[in-house]
Amino acid sequence: MSADTQTPALPREARRGLGLILASPSGAGKSTLSRQLLQTENDITLSVSVTTRGRRSSEIEGVHYHFIDTRRFEQMRERGELLEWAEVHGNFYGTPREPVEAAFEAGRDVLFDIDWQGTVQVVEKLPEDIVTVFILPPSMTELASRLHRRAEDTEEVIAKRLANARTEIAEWRRFEYVVVNDDLGRAFEEVRAILRAERLKRERRVGLVGFVEGLLKAE
Repeated sequence: MSADTQTPALPREARRGLGLILASPSGAGKSTLSRQLLQTENDITLSVSVTTRGRRSSEIEGVHYHFIDTRRFEQMRERGELLEWAEVHGNFYGTPREPVEAAFEAGRDVLFDIDWQGTVQVVEKLPEDIVTVFILPPSMTELASRLHRRAEDTEEVIAKRLANARTEIAEWRRFEYVVVNDDLGRAFEEVRAILRAERLKRERRVGLVGFVEGLLKAE
């Protein structure tokens, strides 16, 4: 038996999972891109947040959110069980840490639906596992047009969303990757390319060290 036959094989899919954060101002296309990723990519799941607000009739426990009371939320926050949290209109929202880390260990990726402030918190806690992507609109005029075409909000709400968008866009430098969504198909392929490249990073390849050591020992 030659030395080469004793070199350990490297399982091509053996890797640690990663966390993919897609963030954008309202109307830039984050929700559509996230939905397409979940439909087309293997080994990726959406992080389900906890919230203290009441469940709406159209929402499903464990699918849209985990609905908990304020006391339980405060306990999770105090025990360090949340990767990020925020208070919005008197209600608390947060990302549970345990299911995210379990997914990473199992080689599954996690998609986060959070804003730039939540992104800062998650990156601070899991700096080696997180990939951040900011989705930009091609112009503020197009962003306004998209918000109007959705026909979901009043003019007052749209004006507020546009004002918030400027604040959010100003934080673009916090992200590793930036994708301009001027064409949805192209933007989606760019996000997929980022995900696939990050999956191949040296640090995430389980067993790579042993494989390379085996190669070097082979005669």
